Amino acid sequence: MYLIVGLGNPESDYSRTRHNMGFDVINKLAEKFDIKVNKSKFKALYGTGTINGEKVILVKPQTFMNLSGEAVQEFVNFYKINLDELIVIYDDIDTTPGKIRIRKTGGPGTHNGMKSVVSMLNSEEFMRVRVGIGMPEFKGDLINYVIGHVPDEEYEMLQKGVAIAAESVEEILKNGIDIAMNKYN
Repeated sequence: MYLIVGLGNPESDYSRTRHNMGFDVINKLAEKFDIKVNKSKFKALYGTGTINGEKVILVKPQTFMNLSGEAVQEFVNFYKINLDELIVIYDDIDTTPGKIRIRKTGGPGTHNGMKSVVSMLNSEEFMRVRVGIGMPEFKGDLINYVIGHVPDEEYEMLQKGVAIAAESVEEILKNGIDIAMNKYN
């Protein structure tokens, strides 16, 4: 069973922000595979279903980004998920909008949501899909950049990255991360 976690902030206030690319990917997968992500447990919304013959749990932590690891740890522990069956999806300022990066393992970088996940799991040994949001013009304005309103034209470009990220998750489940990395990186 795969645990697929999209990082973001509660959608009522933060939908259509750069920081919610992880939620957007979960929403796209949920829609395509008719998985209702409407149950609540462990400070998260989640739903269960099947993608490419693999049983999955789709998760959107509701703790706000900086505490995302709390929900991830609870799901990993409760469902006894091996970390090689955990995929975390999140926004990345170091990747161009409309592009993605897939990694088998690695550090959290400057992303506070990933810092929380790595800290709570006490491990960097899990897959991640980073959805590009690009760098703000002024680095000192990073917070407003990631949680601020996104113009329609840019949002369309971000959604291309979301679609590619959702496809990459399907590829990971179908053919493994090495093939997905070769195809999408």
